[in-house]
Amino acid sequence: MADMLSTGVSGLLAFQRALDTTSHNIANASTPGYSRQIVALATEGADPLGTGWVGRGVQVTSIRRVYEEALTAQSRTAASGLQQLDTFATLAGRIDNLFGDATTGLATTLQQFTNAVQGVANTPTAAASRQVLLSQANALVARLKGYNDSLDAIGSQIDAQIASEATSISALAENIAELNRQIVAARGRNQQPPNDLLDQRDQLVSELSRHVSVSTVEQDDGSINVFIGTGQALVTAGIAARLTTMADAFDPTRAHLALQVGSTSVDVTAAIGGGTLGGLLQFRTTMLDPARNTLGQTAVAVATLVNQQHAAGLDLNGAFGGELFAVGDVRTLPATGNGGSASVSVTRGDLAGLGTADYVLQYTGSAWTLAREDTGAPVGMSGSGTAADPFVADGMQIVVSAGAAAGDRFQIQPTRQAIAGMSVRISDPAKIAAAAPLVTSAAAANTGTAAFASATVSDPSAWVRGTYTLAFDASGGWSISDAGGTSVVSGASYTPGSAIDFNGMSITLSGTALAGDRFVVNATGNVPGDNRNALQLAGILAQPALNGGSASVQGAVGQFITAVGVQTHQAQLGRDAQQVVMEDAAGALAGASGVNLDEEAAALVRYQQAYQAAARIISVADTLFQALLNATGR
Repeated sequence: MADMLSTGVSGLLAFQRALDTTSHNIANASTPGYSRQIVALATEGADPLGTGWVGRGVQVTSIRRVYEEALTAQSRTAASGLQQLDTFATLAGRIDNLFGDATTGLATTLQQFTNAVQGVANTPTAAASRQVLLSQANALVARLKGYNDSLDAIGSQIDAQIASEATSISALAENIAELNRQIVAARGRNQQPPNDLLDQRDQLVSELSRHVSVSTVEQDDGSINVFIGTGQALVTAGIAARLTTMADAFDPTRAHLALQVGSTSVDVTAAIGGGTLGGLLQFRTTMLDPARNTLGQTAVAVATLVNQQHAAGLDLNGAFGGELFAVGDVRTLPATGNGGSASVSVTRGDLAGLGTADYVLQYTGSAWTLAREDTGAPVGMSGSGTAADPFVADGMQIVVSAGAAAGDRFQIQPTRQAIAGMSVRISDPAKIAAAAPLVTSAAAANTGTAAFASATVSDPSAWVRGTYTLAFDASGGWSISDAGGTSVVSGASYTPGSAIDFNGMSITLSGTALAGDRFVVNATGNVPGDNRNALQLAGILAQPALNGGSASVQGAVGQFITAVGVQTHQAQLGRDAQQVVMEDAAGALAGASGVNLDEEAAALVRYQQAYQAAARIISVADTLFQALLNATGR
């Protein structure tokens, strides 16, 4: 029933709740994740009288928090993106500094080795320049191993951080699940939202978003389901899954991520993104692994090209040069769980086809297939996979044995382990092959346009030293004779550019030879002061040899260093831009849900005045009631 006293009491109680709530807001103005709360008021209703309806005062229907779901989600996404970019940019900067340093960088290291080779070419008989070359060769190997060790250290650090992130995410998931259970229980008691618990849960989800990308779905009972990555369920109502690490299927030292629910674990590494964890995985896949493989490709290319050219020259003892560098072999790793007994052997073949990717070789049950590990793109293979006819693909020769079971897989790392087995194989300066074994000349009286295009010792074991003369007759035929005039090899005609092989040597002419033209090949070797092979060595790293023969080693290294620098700069720019986005999103959320002390102070005064007015109503009601009692004599 409507009366002044009950109306005043309802107002007194309502504004007391409003004052309590405002005080709570002010007290938590600096509490992280706190959302401003407001009292929802509604009329108590009215009683019908003959002259109309008389209100019965006010009631508090709810105390609710000011929560903007869209702004909260936007803030979490921005924070997750910032953490991923910041993690990536920080690690990328280490790679950039490692390879791009002007004093100790990869390009500088290669140039120092080339300069030492040029020093031998300048003074081929000087022991000092030869010793400097050996010292620089050892320094090159040491520097490459140092780069590789640094990359391994970064890889180990990333694995440790991945494990730490997984532990933190699992702990947050369990806390969110516990709050879900508390919120459901609290709502069940009075059907009202437990605002502080909701804020605590939102704060945990926001913290989780800094570790990994997060999305949430609210349930009817007030709990939320939390999903990470591309939709993997981390929290379902009051049940939390655990994010753990597991060994890579090929490399047990490499950490992968598994989502564990009960006794079931699923590898979710490829599905994880966002936050610090996403940045770690992105860096490992797009920068660390390519850097390792590119460094290995560089080592293989340097060793292969230098060894080939060095083997074509003569040392101070008149012997052919041996290998200057040794390099590690191709690494092949079987997958855990392979059911067959097959083995895979891989060797490097064509240097021009050798790239920087890793591969997965898989047996389908009827055939072997090859794919890039990073993109999954199939790679065509020729051959049958036997020792006599190996599979050939991307600069590799692959031999498989019998016994494979359907689904068996092998990871192939063509260059990753090259540096681990790299060393300098020569210690005696006299064994540096600076001289060329062949000296060529054309007779001054020649009338044709023919000239030597190349002259090499193609088979050192069959090489017969001496002086040989190539002569052309009137019919267009040709013959090669030794110093005694004995014919060694002859032909009825000659096609410019075709090779003539004899006594372990191979010569090629360009242009047109006419009757009477003569060319001399002096195969005595060990000419004092000869530096022709050293000159070839000095320029070998600048010759096209990689990427299908379109890039030199120095060019490929320059492209790699540039790409790392660009990638790092883009990541840093992206991080700076994302910082602005995150700050804007956080500001918008704070403006909508945060506590404004000026507003709360104004509300405090307003509610205080309303409270005092309600108290005055009660006082007036009491005065009227006392007057009524006095008037009736009671």
